[in-house]
Amino acid sequence: MNPAVASWRRQQRVELIARRAALTSAERKKAADDVAEKLDRLVDELGSTVIGLYWPIKNELNLIHWARALARRTGAVFCLPVVVAPKAPLEYWRWAPGEAMQAGIWGIATPARREVCLPDLMLAPLVGFDAGNYRLGYGGGYFDRTLAIRPSFAVGVGYDFCGLETIFPQPHDVPMHVILTECREIRPSRG
Repeated sequence: MNPAVASWRRQQRVELIARRAALTSAERKKAADDVAEKLDRLVDELGSTVIGLYWPIKNELNLIHWARALARRTGAVFCLPVVVAPKAPLEYWRWAPGEAMQAGIWGIATPARREVCLPDLMLAPLVGFDAGNYRLGYGGGYFDRTLAIRPSFAVGVGYDFCGLETIFPQPHDVPMHVILTECREIRPSRG
């Protein structure tokens, strides 16, 4: 990657994560509730039954309450991403509310029991995003490597203020099918 682009991306991450941290807990909850409403409609539209969730860190949208409600209402199955090896695709392990958890890489909670699932809908938290539905994450490339080999329907979720003109997509970046924020649903037109 061009050093100037890499530096720019690092700076954007710092700034956008700081903006998330500045939100009040009420603002974060309201944004998560608004995204949850959009997710309900999308899950119904797609008929998704196995959903790759994520455990929120660094003030990401917390959709755990949504997952619990959807599981009770529809019987949807959830799974969480697990880093099993450096620079490898993520594995998704089945998760249900109340099940035992353990600390994974970077202290992120993961299911204690390895039961690999293949989600038909994969939620990816956004640090930033652009008009082409490219996602700026934390820079490890785990979601991109996973999407490159598993053709799940990819939904980026994040705060609306994280929209950027471009993230300067690189050849390894995989665009999301849909971006959901508290304000909008973005489906890019692809020729």
